[in-house]
Amino acid sequence: VAQLQLGDTVMVRPGDRMPVDGTVEKGRSSVDQSPITGESAPVFKEPGDEVFAGTINQESSLEVKVERLAADSTLSRVVQMVSEAQEQKSPTQDFTQRFTSKFVPAVLVCTLLLIVVPPVLELMPLRESFYRAMLLLVASSPCALALGTPATVLAGIGQAARNGVLIKGGLHLENLGSLQVIAFDKTGTLTEGRFSVTDLILEHAESEEELLRICGVVEQQSNHPIAQAIVETAQERNIDFPQVEALENLPGKGVKSSYQEELVWIGSRRLFEEPGAPKLSKEFETRVKALEETGKSVVITAWGERVLGVVGLADTPRESTRETLAALSQLGMKHLVMLTGDNARAAQLVAEQVGVSDVRADLLPEDKWKATAELRKEFGPLAMVGDGVNDAPALAAADVGIAMGGAGTAVALETADVALMADDLSRLPFAVGLSRKSRTIIRQNLALSMGIILMLIATSVTGIGELSWTVAFHEGSTLLVVGNALRLLRYQGPA
Repeated sequence: VAQLQLGDTVMVRPGDRMPVDGTVEKGRSSVDQSPITGESAPVFKEPGDEVFAGTINQESSLEVKVERLAADSTLSRVVQMVSEAQEQKSPTQDFTQRFTSKFVPAVLVCTLLLIVVPPVLELMPLRESFYRAMLLLVASSPCALALGTPATVLAGIGQAARNGVLIKGGLHLENLGSLQVIAFDKTGTLTEGRFSVTDLILEHAESEEELLRICGVVEQQSNHPIAQAIVETAQERNIDFPQVEALENLPGKGVKSSYQEELVWIGSRRLFEEPGAPKLSKEFETRVKALEETGKSVVITAWGERVLGVVGLADTPRESTRETLAALSQLGMKHLVMLTGDNARAAQLVAEQVGVSDVRADLLPEDKWKATAELRKEFGPLAMVGDGVNDAPALAAADVGIAMGGAGTAVALETADVALMADDLSRLPFAVGLSRKSRTIIRQNLALSMGIILMLIATSVTGIGELSWTVAFHEGSTLLVVGNALRLLRYQGPA
């Protein structure tokens, strides 16, 4: 691939990945673009159409003219954007580390001065000044300050892992609680990432079972996602189908085969414009168009001269999606938005079902990356939730990148700061609530440890304090902040 030049032509066989970004010169085929654009359905390509490196050719051979060198392909730009976004992230500004790096040397200098200066100025004897200096040294030792934050972070990350959320560090645990907007990928994140049969509209079929049986007879030979969904639905209804002759692919239109000495036609409305195909009535065609306008994929089935009906399919939302988004809104999220490479009609259909008002569709990985910057500028700290290669730049650019752990691609999991294991989106409100609880406990521990340190410093310098109860307060504060941090291990989610 690295040796290819602009203008070269490459042959891409069925089942192969596109090696380059280019334009189809010869051939017609469906291409699975989900690795790059996130589209749930394969896209039909014909001469003149653009294809992307990393997408998968499905049906027929294509001849593709190279339009971009390998280093400039969409997939290469995805990798580059991930790298740039990670480099642009600000380094962790850990308050306790910055404070103690200046506080400890200052205490050591003050201790030395407290030993030397009072005797020199004859303000107190050396024995007394040395005793007070040792009190100061014990009183100002920042043990509680140093332990309060890491103990809270460890407890928070541990409790998150127990509940199916993997957080890659304390910075991300804290950032989760500051979020004002969450952006979601559609396919595989808000939705199941696979087709399901949603509608069965009969024309001349005797029953839904006959429509599914005839459709399944042919589609069982195909590995197309739509075909697999139809076969699964038929099997769930315990419908048996015999083996038939090999099917014939008509790229971009559908398939045909023979069953009981009659042709079976299965595909889109374009298929029924082919010579020899049964004609669709105007009334039936109107019903099919109405189904298409809802954003669903349609499969019309005919057997012989009979048009049996149409099967409607869609990538359906996860069962927990609507409740999860409602819970996030109750937690005070200012904005929930969908960023998807799928077409606007399909995206809007899912958005209405799950309760998302802001939909941005037809986005390439670079567009998602830009959208995260726009959303952060408008609303504040942002998280991106996704599962694919096409989501990786946005995951890296977001304040918190959240990957779907079960079905997520390796690059998404590598790039993300948080992984939701078992593809359980319902764990997201738990993670945000846990982060907010962690931030509260961190602030409590900082205030508690600093308050006790300042009190002990004041009593040690003025001579009010005694070594015994200075030690007791010092060690007690350490145990107190650790005990406060461990309360996170009992956190079960937002009330």
